[in-house]
Amino acid sequence: MKLLNHTTKYLALLLLPLITIWAVIFYYAMLDEIYDSLDDGLENQKMLLLHRIPEDPQILKHTDFDKGNHSITPISEKNYSNFKERYIDTLMYMQNEEDFEPVRIYESAFSHGDDYYKVKIITSMVEEDDLIEDLVAYLIWLYMLLIASILILNNWLLKKIWKPFYGLIRQLHHFSIEKDQKILPLATPIEEFQLLNETVERLIHKSRNTYVEQKQFIENASHELQTPLAISINKLELFLENNALNTEQLIALAAVLDNLGRLTRLNKSLLLLSKIENRQFVDEEEVNFNTLTLQIITDFEDLAAHKNIGINFMETHKLKHKMNRDLAVILLTNLIKNALVHGLKNNDIQVIIKNTYISVINQGAPETLDGETLFSRFRTPNTSQKSTGLGLAIAKAITDKYGLHLSYSFKEQHIFTVLFPLGQGND
Repeated sequence: MKLLNHTTKYLALLLLPLITIWAVIFYYAMLDEIYDSLDDGLENQKMLLLHRIPEDPQILKHTDFDKGNHSITPISEKNYSNFKERYIDTLMYMQNEEDFEPVRIYESAFSHGDDYYKVKIITSMVEEDDLIEDLVAYLIWLYMLLIASILILNNWLLKKIWKPFYGLIRQLHHFSIEKDQKILPLATPIEEFQLLNETVERLIHKSRNTYVEQKQFIENASHELQTPLAISINKLELFLENNALNTEQLIALAAVLDNLGRLTRLNKSLLLLSKIENRQFVDEEEVNFNTLTLQIITDFEDLAAHKNIGINFMETHKLKHKMNRDLAVILLTNLIKNALVHGLKNNDIQVIIKNTYISVINQGAPETLDGETLFSRFRTPNTSQKSTGLGLAIAKAITDKYGLHLSYSFKEQHIFTVLFPLGQGND
C-alpha cells in the first residue's frame, strides 16, 4: 500500500469516531438552542396575550385550545402563590398531519383585577426522530465529502509536496551500483527531505567506493595468485620433461601439479562467484535456452562418451529468458557437467526443457543428498581432488541473480531443476 493511501486509511478511520462524537455534541447543542428559542417565543406570546386582555376580556374565557394556541383557567389565590412556571413536552393531534405530533406547552400564572388565572400556551416543535434521521443523513454525506476531499488532496496537493521523495524513490528503484549511476535528487525547501537526500547521497557514495575497492581487490588478488600458479605449473612441467625421475618422484610431482591445477580452478571459480554476487555481469540479452543447451551438450559429447554415458535431450517448448549469456552458459555447463561427473557409467542422463523449467536428471548414488547444504560453497559429495566444490554454488548464485529458482529432488534419480518465472514470452 502506498504511503498516501496508508495515510488516507488512517484519516478515514480517525474521522469516523470524531464525526460521530461531534454529531452527538452538535445534536444536543442544537436541541438546547431549539428549546431555548421555543421557550423565548412562548414567553413572548404570554406577554402579548396579557397586553390584549384589557382590550378583549373575552380572552379569559378561552378554556381550551379550540380557539387558539392558548387556554386560560381560573385558579385560587393559594394556587397562584405556590405556582411555578414550567415547560412540558407532550403529543397533540394535528389536523393537518392527521397524526399526533410533538408540542411544547408553557404553563404560567397571572392576575387580572382580583382574579387569578393559569395560562397554557402551546407551540409545535421539531420531531426528534426526524431531526436524528436528517442529521445522520447529513453526517454521512459530510463524511463521504471529507473522504473525497482527502483523496483529492492526496492526488494533488500531497503528491506535489511529496514529489521530491517519490522522485528519489524512483531513482533508487532503478539504481545499479555496478553501472556507476548517479542519484540526482530534486531541490526541495523541506528540511526532512533535504536531510534524506543528503543521507542517501552519502550512503551511495560510501557504498560505491566500497564496491570499487572490493572489486579491485578481488581482481588484483586473483591476478596475483594466477600468475605465480601458472609459473609454478609451467616450471614443474618443464622439470618433468627435462629430467629423468623415478616412479616415486613422478607420483609426488604429479600430486603437486594436481593440487596446483585445483588451486588455479578454485581461484577462477571464487573470482567468478564474487563477480556474480557483486553483479558485475551487467550486459543482458534474450537467451534461447533450447539452442544454448544443444550447443553445450555437443561440447560434452567426448566426456560423455569416455564414461559411456548418453545425453538424452527432450524439448517440448521454446524457453527464453533475458540474462547475461555468459552466465547462462556457465549455469547450464555446471549442471550438465555435475550430472556427468556424478552419474554412473553406462547410465544416460536426461536434459528436459519445458515452457517454465529446465531439468537435468542423472542416475548417481542411490540415496538422496542434503538439499540444505548442496548449494553451499565447498559442500560436495564428490571426493575427487579435481572438484572445487563451487559448481553448484555458482549455479545457485546465477539463478538468484536473475530471480530464478534452482532446486534439487530425488526420485530414484537425482533431479536438478531451474524454474523460470511466467510471462517470459515462452511457448
